[in-house]
Parts: sequence; structure tokens; C-alpha cells
Amino acid sequence: MLTLNWQDFERAVEAIVERCRGRQFCGVHGIPRGGLVLAVTLSHRLDLPLLSSAEPGCLLVDDVYETGLTLEPYRHLENSTTVVWMSKVEPLWWQAVDVTQTHEWIVFPWENAAAAELDEQLYRASR
Repeated sequence: MLTLNWQDFERAVEAIVERCRGRQFCGVHGIPRGGLVLAVTLSHRLDLPLLSSAEPGCLLVDDVYETGLTLEPYRHLENSTTVVWMSKVEPLWWQAVDVTQTHEWIVFPWENAAAAELDEQLYRASR
């Protein structure tokens, strides 16, 4: 498992803030569950409203892009920008702070590390 910490999170947030400088967004929407921590933090850092649903012109964030199933419904959201912290494939229509070729399960700092193994098993069984 690849375990990320809060320092990694802070670096990722700063990278996203830097990419967003000078851009206009109507707000920030985080894909539940993994994108919510990023969305709340970016809402504060960018002084943007936290949106309960994705809207045209928003900054859409998630923790990881692995298969694309979670983000695909938002692919054609007008004037929006989609950013993930970690992408397991080269970004096409979304942006990524980090791109990794690992097949390891990623454990984010807000996750229960002890439950990560079960989460991974459930995820892999669902695919």
C-alpha cells in the first residue's frame, strides 16, 4: 500500500491552488468521499463556496483517478476544471497533481489505515 500523509496533502493543495491562480470558478465541488477533504480545503484557500453538487464553471476535485468511473459523469461539465490528487493513468481531460504507475492501493491521510485492506478488497471485488 502507498500511504500518504498530511505533508503530502498540503503539497498537493498548494499545487492545485497555484494552478488555479487567476482563474474564475463559481465554487468547488468534491466527489464524495475522497474529494470532500480536498474540496473543503480548497474552498477556504481559494475563497470559493463549497458546492453540494457540481455546476458549470466549477472546480471539481477528487482524491484519485483509477478507472474513471467516478469522474466520467462530469467529463462534459461546461467550463469546469477537474483536478485529482493522484492519477493512476496519464491525464487526458482531467488534471493531476501526481501521476503514478503503481497498482498499489493508496491510503490518504484522512482514511482509516487499519480499514484500508478491507476497502481494497471490496473495491477490487466490485470491478
